[in-house]
Amino acid sequence: MAHPLPQPRTVRAAAALRGTIAVPGDKSISHRSLMLSALAVGESRVEGLLEGEDVLATAAAMRAMGADIVRQDDGVWVIHGVGVGGLLEPETALDMGNSGTSTRLLMGLVASHPITATFIGDASLSKRPMGRVIEPLSQMGAQFQDTPGGRLPLMVRGINPAVPIRYTLPVASAQVKSAILLAGLNTPGETTVIEPIATRDHSERMLAGFGAELTVTPSPEGRVITIRGQAELKPQNIVVPGDPSSAAFWLVAGSIVPGADVTITNVGMNPTRTGIIEALKMMGADITELDARIVGGEPVADLRVRHAALSAIEVPPELTPSMIDEYPVLFVAAAFATGTTIARGAEELRVKESDRISAMANALGACGVTCEEFEDGMAVTGTGGDPIPGGATVETLLDHRIAMSMTIAALNARDPITLDDAAPVATSYPVFFDTLEKLGAMA
Repeated sequence: MAHPLPQPRTVRAAAALRGTIAVPGDKSISHRSLMLSALAVGESRVEGLLEGEDVLATAAAMRAMGADIVRQDDGVWVIHGVGVGGLLEPETALDMGNSGTSTRLLMGLVASHPITATFIGDASLSKRPMGRVIEPLSQMGAQFQDTPGGRLPLMVRGINPAVPIRYTLPVASAQVKSAILLAGLNTPGETTVIEPIATRDHSERMLAGFGAELTVTPSPEGRVITIRGQAELKPQNIVVPGDPSSAAFWLVAGSIVPGADVTITNVGMNPTRTGIIEALKMMGADITELDARIVGGEPVADLRVRHAALSAIEVPPELTPSMIDEYPVLFVAAAFATGTTIARGAEELRVKESDRISAMANALGACGVTCEEFEDGMAVTGTGGDPIPGGATVETLLDHRIAMSMTIAALNARDPITLDDAAPVATSYPVFFDTLEKLGAMA
C-alpha cells in the first residue's frame, strides 16, 4: 500500500468554482461499520462506504481475521460477521498502509481475543506513536512487541478473558477511546473510559446501534463511557454520510475563490465533527445548511458555500477535538483572510500522518505566506483576499491532507503550485481531483 513512485501534480488558479457535488463516505464511520459488522452475527449491509485505501485496509484486515466481506456491483458492501469473540488469528501480517485509525482500533479488537496479530504500515504510519493505545490495552492484559518508540512494525498478543479497566484519557483521542471500548466488547464485566474533553462519538453511536450495552453519562471528570462486555451484536443496514473532513476542502475552496458557489450534499453534521464549520463561520464564511435530517442515527445536511471576505480569528482551543483533521485546510483559509489567524492547543497535529504544523508552515511559507510556528499551533497572516504568490513545489510528506490542502491553496495563487506527490490523496479521497474538475477547475 506504500507509494514507491511519487506522482507530482501541478495545480493552477481556478476562474470560478460552481456546481453541486457529493463527498466520499465518512472515513471514521466507514472504518467502524466494517469492524462492528464483522463482529455481528448475521448479515450487515453498508451503503456509501468510503472506498479509499485506509478503509480498504480495514476491510482486508477483517477478512484476514475471518469475516466475509464482499462489495456488490451496486456499491453496497455485504458483511457476514464472526460474532464477538470469534476473530481468527491472521496468517500473515496486517498491512495497514497509511491508516492510523485502522491500526489503533484493530489493536483494541485483537487485545481481548486469544490471537496474535502483527501490524505493519507504510513509511508515514511507521513513524506514528502507538504508545497511547499500548498503555491501556496492556492494563487489560494484552502483550506487545513494538519497534522502539511504540511504533510499527508491532505485534499484539491478545488475552481472553481480558481485564476490564476504568481509564481516564490523558489526551483527547477518539482513537484511544475507541480502541479501549472495542477491547471491552469481548471483556467480561464493565470497561469504562473517562473523557475529560469530548471527541468524536461515532464509536458510541454505532456500538449502541449494533446492540452493545453502553452508557454515556456526564460527570465532573468529563464524559463517562461504560460498555458491558460479551454482548451479541446484531447485524445492521448502514448508510454512511458524507465525510465532513472531505467537505472541509470545498468549504474553504468556495470561500477563497472569487465567484465560487458550491453545494455539497449529504454531509455528516455530527456536532463532534463540525468545528471547521464553526471556525469558518467565525471568519465570515458564507455557509448555509440545507435540508437538515437524520440518516442512520447521524445528523446530515447539504451545505452551500459562496465566496466571502474572511477575517482573521483566534481559533478557540475547545474546537480542536472536533476539527483536528481540518487544521491544515483551515490554515489555507487563514492565508486569504484579513489579519493574522492564531491557532493554539493543537499539538496533536505533530503526530498525525506528518507533523502537520511544520508541514503546513513550510508549504505555505514556500508559497509566500507569512507563518509563525508554535509548538502547539501556528499563526498565519493572510492576504486580505488577494491571491497568494504560489510558484513553489511543496512537500506533501505522504500526507493526504497536506496534498489536498495545498491543492486548495493553489486555486487562488498567482503562480501554479506543484505537489511533489499527489498519490497519498487516494488514502481518503480517490476522486478528489475529478471533483475539482467537475467544479470547473483544471488541476
